[in-house]
Amino acid sequence: RLFARSLLRFLGFIFWGTAAALAFGGFFVILMYKNYRYLFQEFFLSLPGWLAVLAALILLPTGVLAISISVKSSRYQQGTLMYLLLVLLCLEISSGVLAQFYSIRMASELKRTMGYLVYQYNGTHSEGPGSRAVDAVQRKLQCCGVQNYTDWLKATAASWHLPAEKARVPESCCKGKYPHCRGDLGHLEQFFQEGCLKKLEDRLHFVMLYVFWCCTVLSILELLAGVSNGILMRHQPFHDLRIL
Repeated sequence: RLFARSLLRFLGFIFWGTAAALAFGGFFVILMYKNYRYLFQEFFLSLPGWLAVLAALILLPTGVLAISISVKSSRYQQGTLMYLLLVLLCLEISSGVLAQFYSIRMASELKRTMGYLVYQYNGTHSEGPGSRAVDAVQRKLQCCGVQNYTDWLKATAASWHLPAEKARVPESCCKGKYPHCRGDLGHLEQFFQEGCLKKLEDRLHFVMLYVFWCCTVLSILELLAGVSNGILMRHQPFHDLRIL
């Protein structure tokens, strides 16, 4: 019983720290979807992030309850803690499974979507949402093309709707230290040559894996907290509150 109290107190403090880590991962997923939403056809891609943020918010009162119970047991608090731990387990398992699922599924979808947008590209100063999305991704990730800059060689002047133009890369591929860069293939040193797909996949995989492991570790800690709370509940049965 003494060990259960000590473990519950320790886990209460751990819950506060891990709540921040989980919230960070959740906000990262939401922000990534917001920044690159034109590339992701699935609206529910941000769902693991929202579930993680919600779980992080519930972790705060859960940590308070765990510490309070370790100091002075209360039947109401013990029952409430069990309910919160059950809700947290549901949220975190859902978030972790979705994060792993989207991490695997999004790779092929990103390649298909980016390839289509490159083919439909209308020029750096185009007002089309697809062209603006390509330029935004290339500037943010400092990349060029899908696999590499040679993807733009396949995009003919006709597909750009810019007749009389030579084959070149968009100005969004240019490095910031070359203000006069116009994407001329004769000056390879003036623009980024690495493709955007790998950078975007790596970023997506990292953030989804981060959320997955946060949820996995937290689920194990919450099971330990539930066992510790259960041990304390055995020594103080719910005679008049059996519904809990």
